[in-house]
Amino acid sequence: MFNLAPLMLEKVGIIVIVAFLLSKMRTFRQVIQTEHSTKEKIMLILLFGAFGIISNYTGIEVHHHTVGRPDWLTEMNQESALANTRVMGIVIGGLLGGPTVGIGAGLIAGIHRYTLGGFTAFSCALSTILAGMAAGYFGKRRKQNGKQISSAFAVIIGMALEAVQMLIILVAAKPFHDAWELVQLIGLPMIFGNGLGTMLFMFIIQTIKRDEVRARANQTNQAFLIADQTLPFFRQGLNFQSCKEISGIILGLTDADAVAITDDHQVLAHVGTGADHHIPKSKPETGLTRKVLENGLIAIARSKEEISCFHHQCSLEAAIVLPLKVKNKIFGTLKMYYTEPEKLDKVQRELAEGLANLFSTQLELVAAERQTKLLKDAEIKALQAQIHPHFLFNSINTISALCRTDADKARKLLLELSSFFRGNLQGARQMLIPLEKELANVKAYLSLEQTRFPNKYKIVFQIEPDLGKVLIPPFTLQPLVENAIHYGFPRSKSEGRIEITIFSKDNQLQIIVADDGKGIPEDRLEVLGKQVVHSKKGNGTAIFNITERLKGIYNGQASLSLKSKVDLGTTIIISLPFDSKGGLNQHVESIYSG
Repeated sequence: MFNLAPLMLEKVGIIVIVAFLLSKMRTFRQVIQTEHSTKEKIMLILLFGAFGIISNYTGIEVHHHTVGRPDWLTEMNQESALANTRVMGIVIGGLLGGPTVGIGAGLIAGIHRYTLGGFTAFSCALSTILAGMAAGYFGKRRKQNGKQISSAFAVIIGMALEAVQMLIILVAAKPFHDAWELVQLIGLPMIFGNGLGTMLFMFIIQTIKRDEVRARANQTNQAFLIADQTLPFFRQGLNFQSCKEISGIILGLTDADAVAITDDHQVLAHVGTGADHHIPKSKPETGLTRKVLENGLIAIARSKEEISCFHHQCSLEAAIVLPLKVKNKIFGTLKMYYTEPEKLDKVQRELAEGLANLFSTQLELVAAERQTKLLKDAEIKALQAQIHPHFLFNSINTISALCRTDADKARKLLLELSSFFRGNLQGARQMLIPLEKELANVKAYLSLEQTRFPNKYKIVFQIEPDLGKVLIPPFTLQPLVENAIHYGFPRSKSEGRIEITIFSKDNQLQIIVADDGKGIPEDRLEVLGKQVVHSKKGNGTAIFNITERLKGIYNGQASLSLKSKVDLGTTIIISLPFDSKGGLNQHVESIYSG
């Protein structure tokens, strides 16, 4: 027994070394990692059946109490037996591949063992087949219960089935006396040797699976990195320049030798190998691309013939072409090319599929974002149109009355009214206008109002120099001035005062409109700007409109606040984003630059 133990460890080492070398082969790793199709199960049967055959050939011949020399066995004495690691490979195959693989590999190794002969040939062949069947059953049950095939579980099953083999030898091998002596000699070395071998073999399998998990994690990080870097270009829409940038980013972060993007009728970009004849603005020339555009399914090619490139000298020999979809409609394709078919492995395929899904989602989000922006623009223009209709009729009535008493003044006011509504119409077509234009509109409005209500109020402007070109939303000041005039001094006999102060501070443009009028009651102050407040003067509607426009344009970066005390006056403060160079916040400029 003790002489046999080191020899068994040597045989275990042979199988483990073979397993280690196989683990470095891409095909072996892919078969171990994936869910097993019929083709892959056949491969596993052949693989672990081959392990059993190798174990038979490298086994140790035992003749009565004599342990033979380690040699390559092709035939045995009919009175001899064989000590080997055959059950180890069959058990692992059954645990990983299920009953089909276990039985298949067991039949291959068992039949081969039977052909070698020896007085335990039948019992060893039978026990090998039963071991494969049992391992497959236990492996399947464990997976159905949602548990992993751990090394400890595999070792326990392997040692238990090796012990069962010893029992079968005692029952089936004749004469019993020889069988008993054999089991005493080889039992413990084979049970513990196969247990050790199973553990080492499972460590190799688990290393492969850990590598797969690590590769998937890296693949996910890589996909998110690509998505993050390409998103700004997707927001520009799929055009020749943006697609060239996107393709360059993908090329730099994957193993592809060329990357191309098309829409449904032309090549938008091709970066990398083959760029000399895969030219943007041309029709998709490869048959593979046309096929994907027609059926909307992923296509993979592993030869020039499958790619169907019209250029005979093209060095691209493998490709994966994926459809880009927007709302389930084929918008174009993403293509990744390789100069060597081996580069297009499972990791690259999954990465490409993930990128295509991410890009399709990004295209849908960009389309939705544009629709939202258009809707918001329409809402803002509708709000702008609500601000001044009543003012028009009041002004016309005033000018009509002056035509009979002061024609020159009526003419001047008519020009002011024309200037005011010209600015009004321009503002309705723009989200942002220069501050100087907004101030011109306010002054035109004041000219008309002061004609209607002379000596009712005084306007004081305090404007920081060099702010005239700063962009602000149109109709920001005029409604507030209108509120101060009509609500702040409704029946006041003394002259009121309205101050308009504009300055920059801490990257914010501050606009302050303050009056010393009658003020706003506290209960009304709480809801102003948050909802439409019914009022004969329209006060609540104007402030609500301004608040809504600020939300739509500045996406939460602007604010409007009110301070008021009854009989002391009201102050309204608007804060707008403002960069250090004296312009509007770049984020807002980018949103409304198209």
